[in-house]
Amino acid sequence: MTDHVRIDTKSKYLQEQSDPTKRRFAFAYTITISNDGKLDVTLLSRHWIIIDGLQVRKEVRGDGVVGQQPIINSGSTFEYTSAVVMDTPVGTMQGSYEFKNGNGAGFTAKIEPFLLASPASVH
Repeated sequence: MTDHVRIDTKSKYLQEQSDPTKRRFAFAYTITISNDGKLDVTLLSRHWIIIDGLQVRKEVRGDGVVGQQPIINSGSTFEYTSAVVMDTPVGTMQGSYEFKNGNGAGFTAKIEPFLLASPASVH
C-alpha cells in the first residue's frame, strides 16, 4: 500500500480468444484500486512490465487506464478489466501507477507481480 492506496489483481485465461497453435494466449486481468486514505486521488498514468514464459519482456506505458484518468474518492474503490496477449501459456505482469492526491502531491503505487497462466500450464 502506498499513500493509503491498495491494489488487488486477478487474472483469467481467455480460452475463446486464444489459439495455442498460433502461439496466442489471451488473458484478462481485473484491477481493484482501493483508496483507504483521507484524500481523493487521481490515477494519472500506468507502467506495465509483462514477461512471458521465454523471459521476453514488454513494457507498456500510457495515460490513465482503459481510456480514463479516474478520480478515486476517499474510502472508495475503482475496478477495471483489461487484457493482454502473449506468445506463451504462462507469464507475469507487474508495474506501477502514478497518482496525484487531493493536495496535488504525486506518488507512485507499485503493483506486485501476478501470474498469467492457462489452466494446463501450471500444475
